[in-house]
Amino acid sequence: MVARRGEKLREHILWTAKDVFLEAGFERTSMDVVAQRAETSKRSLYAHFPSKDALFSGVVALVRELYLDRLGSPECYVTAERADPADALVRYCGRLLQLLLWSSSLRTLRMGIAEAERVPEIASGYYEAVFEAPMARIGAYVSRTWGLTQEEAREAAEILVGRTVYPGLVQGLLGVREPIAERPDEATLAADVDLDRIAASVRRLVLGEPAS
Repeated sequence: MVARRGEKLREHILWTAKDVFLEAGFERTSMDVVAQRAETSKRSLYAHFPSKDALFSGVVALVRELYLDRLGSPECYVTAERADPADALVRYCGRLLQLLLWSSSLRTLRMGIAEAERVPEIASGYYEAVFEAPMARIGAYVSRTWGLTQEEAREAAEILVGRTVYPGLVQGLLGVREPIAERPDEATLAADVDLDRIAASVRRLVLGEPAS
């Protein structure tokens, strides 16, 4: 067994707990199981996380950081091969939906929704990561790239996400749409989501082109 202390132990516990929560769900996850899987004592576990709610909140923060890091910003999707700023926005929205349709993301979201009434701060954390942060990044990108005011850009971002991401996410949460089993890769983006549909919305909402 590897001896871990301090921040390294806390991080190890969070990664372990993330897997346990995903496998068993919130209700069936116990601190005993987490301590056993993390190969640490219950005393050490409770020293870092005094309750299961605190542990779950820590896992939510970890997932948020991972999710936003993988998503990046729209500027990240501008490359030498794909220099069109509108195409970058299309791919960003597609990547957002792709990450949300990952089976692990859907299970985590379902847990957050189930616990929202009891632990509202967890639900607000989910909302900020999954919806608010990406919309803020889209709004900032649209404003910088096409010169829209902040209000116009924010409105465009909300409508764009509402049209291109929300329907697929709701289908995934309700089991109507097949989840993405493996960790989503940008290389399979076009196969996982309908980029043409997203592109049509970007042309109408951001570029002002008429519907075809």
